[in-house]
Amino acid sequence: MADLHEAAEPLLYGAIPPVMIVGAAMLVLIGIMLWQNVPSMVTSALDSQIAAIRAQLDEARTLRAEAEKLRADYAARIASAEKDAAAMLDHARHEAEAIVARAEVSAAEVIARREKMAADKIAAAEHAAVAELRQRAVAAATSAAADLIAARHGADADRALIDGAIHQLAN
Repeated sequence: MADLHEAAEPLLYGAIPPVMIVGAAMLVLIGIMLWQNVPSMVTSALDSQIAAIRAQLDEARTLRAEAEKLRADYAARIASAEKDAAAMLDHARHEAEAIVARAEVSAAEVIARREKMAADKIAAAEHAAVAELRQRAVAAATSAAADLIAARHGADADRALIDGAIHQLAN
């Protein structure tokens, strides 16, 4: 008895198994490919792809070199800008210190001038007060002297004084 799982294999013309047919078809296909120069076409296509990839790699290397150069240039510019900014900041600090110093000197001079002006005004006020007091004292003394002279001297006494003064002038 035959095994149930075994199947009969179809044969071409009763004697050629399918493996032989597939093998023959492959040989014919390979023969046609060789006759039409398919391997050289594939090789040339691959070579052109390789050349294109190499060109892209070379361009990428060039671009990378340019990018590195630009990065270095920008890094140098940034460093220079940082140095310039630090120098400007330092210069601004020195200028601010100089301005503050000048302002302190100027304020001290203004204060000194104002103190001198105040002292001069006080001295002038004192002088005016002293002059006014002297004027009042002179007016009071004059008034008191006039009152005393008027009270102690009469017309007869005045005549005697005038005669004495004339007599002294005559001699």
